[in-house]
Amino acid sequence: MEALHAPWRIQYILGPKQSTGDGCSIFTAIAQSGDDVANHVITRARTSYAVLNSFPYNAGHVLVCPYRQVADLPDLTDEEALEMQQLLGRVQTAIRKVMRPDGFNIGLNLGKVAGAGIVEHLHWHIVPRWFGDTNFMPVTGSTAVLPEALADTAAKLRAALAENV
Repeated sequence: MEALHAPWRIQYILGPKQSTGDGCSIFTAIAQSGDDVANHVITRARTSYAVLNSFPYNAGHVLVCPYRQVADLPDLTDEEALEMQQLLGRVQTAIRKVMRPDGFNIGLNLGKVAGAGIVEHLHWHIVPRWFGDTNFMPVTGSTAVLPEALADTAAKLRAALAENV
């Protein structure tokens, strides 16, 4: 049997779980933070931003979040909704350029029953997909194997997004 090594995952396993403790979501805390590199924020716009998912389904899994904490689509302003859609397109273009996936899953989960992990702050998921990426690891082991550290992926996507400003 061959062993797979992903040493960067230990920081998620042993590290403290992110909680603001003040009723604000982790997305609100990231939105207000000035440390984009530590938080894996890849770009910011006027009303929303894009951040790598710290617990991704696949390499390059990005979340697009409004700065304002809202739980449902009708709670977004027209400006927020439009900007998030435009940011989704920009991020998808950057992922396509940097990672060359065969396709994408793009969507959002609203409500706990729909799979939302952070119910109080809606966020779009952009998950790049490759032929063969659903193998025995995610199917039977409930484990994703990421070929690159999050900080490295974030840096590449930041650079690609900066080129297209």
